[in-house]
Amino acid sequence: MKQTSKNILKSFATVFTVAILFMSCGDEYERVGEERVKPIFPQGVAHNFTLTYTETKEAMSAQDSAESRIIAVLSSPVSEDYDNQYFKFKNFPEGLRVDFYDDNDQKSVVVADYGIVYSQTNLIDLQGNVVIETHDGKKLETDQLFVDRKNNWIFTEAAFKYTNPEDGTVMDGEGMDFNRDFSYFKAHKTYGLMTIKEEDQ
Repeated sequence: MKQTSKNILKSFATVFTVAILFMSCGDEYERVGEERVKPIFPQGVAHNFTLTYTETKEAMSAQDSAESRIIAVLSSPVSEDYDNQYFKFKNFPEGLRVDFYDDNDQKSVVVADYGIVYSQTNLIDLQGNVVIETHDGKKLETDQLFVDRKNNWIFTEAAFKYTNPEDGTVMDGEGMDFNRDFSYFKAHKTYGLMTIKEEDQ
């Protein structure tokens, strides 16, 4: 009996000592990098999302009514709204499509695998298999494209392929700036220009 009591006391003392050691250990590890970043969550998620941007031809006061026109339509299978963050944005993890309309209501289309719309800067960041096609058949393919909605300007620093059916050319390059209808564009670096249209004989 004495032996059993001694064993119980030794076991209890061991457990008590280990418990005190664990309680005295604090987590003083300083987290850095990705460990330090707190997870963020959207304030709302919309499925089969469509957003239409319109503008009026003239400035309006609060009591006016005027005719407006559609300048862009953004659609996506999933939209995540992060307007609850300090730097507000909307995320499109399953891709998106943006239809742009010029002053003559001619439509140009942009599609991408992923996109972010930054609410405060009016900038759209498109990534993955980005393709833009204008109403007259011009086509740009790249991995990343930025759309500045405020200034109606589009640009990329990534490699691109630009097809122009008007003069029958295909251009490969890196970095490009252009307006919505491709009436002005500037390539930063080109790898070559290849004529694909055959001359009539």
